[in-house]
Amino acid sequence: MLSEREVSAAVGSTAYGANGDKLGTVEHFFVDDRTGAPTWMSVVTGLFGTRHSIVPAVDAAYDEDAGALRVPVTTEAVKSAPQLAGEHLDPMDEAELRRHYGIDEPGLGAEPAAGGPGWLPPVPPPAVGRDEHADLHEGRSDDGRAHDRPADDRPGDDLANTSVMAAPTQEIPVVPPPPPVEEDRGPVAPDGGMTRSEERLSVGTERVATTRARLVKYVITEEVQITVPIRREEIRVEEVPLDAPDPGPGESLLDDREGSGAPVPGGSATAGGLPEEIVLHTERPVVSVEVVPVERVRLRTEAVEGQERVTEQVQREQIVVDESPSPRLSPR
Repeated sequence: MLSEREVSAAVGSTAYGANGDKLGTVEHFFVDDRTGAPTWMSVVTGLFGTRHSIVPAVDAAYDEDAGALRVPVTTEAVKSAPQLAGEHLDPMDEAELRRHYGIDEPGLGAEPAAGGPGWLPPVPPPAVGRDEHADLHEGRSDDGRAHDRPADDRPGDDLANTSVMAAPTQEIPVVPPPPPVEEDRGPVAPDGGMTRSEERLSVGTERVATTRARLVKYVITEEVQITVPIRREEIRVEEVPLDAPDPGPGESLLDDREGSGAPVPGGSATAGGLPEEIVLHTERPVVSVEVVPVERVRLRTEAVEGQERVTEQVQREQIVVDESPSPRLSPR
């Protein structure tokens, strides 16, 4: 039978069958309505954890070193167990589960051991050939016929010489009742005083499973704004003296071939050597997205100390003086 501490520690652990095969993860326990003892438990099975199977927990054992629960059932029995929904099992559900796992009904077991509580010895059979209604004053001859005894030999005259065959008896063991429990009034002092007692709270802590945490990665979409410097070409008219050196066609965003004064495809030059039209260029942003690792995330636990107020009722003894008037003496 699992204790309360083992039940709390087993929730969320892995359950293994009789052959050491993994059954699944322990989800919760079903307790008996009368005794409060854990009798069944729900195990999450399946590839994606979508199947819930009910497994007997009466003979389960929790391994603290491995953090696992051992159950004496097979994987095939768990997979073929009846599918029951809800957080409570009614008597019909329990009977169906017992039939599936081959568990006896509670209260129907082997007969009590010899000499133990509830045991009664067998009644011996009556003696063969003995007439229970035979008259003790009547004798029988060798041929089985009854005949009267002489008056002097009758047992009525001398009961001391009469031998009576009693029925065989057998002693039935009687379980002695438990001794009466006397009320503990505490030690009595030699001077007639009394000792007063009271209850005090003894508070401790135990570790129980509260939450299951796991790492889950998902993608979120957000907008990012980045300022990108760009350049563009503009037309500028310059007037220079005739004898001034030619500085060239000016700056261009094209390569050296296109910016070295060569005719631009699609343009035509006039008689003075100037093109009739000039193609202007500008830069524009080009956006591309790449996936790069930015950080590494891991899961760890830490103990955080806190305080919790506990309220409980306690009893204490109170000593009072009980005074009663003495009865008056009646006159003679």
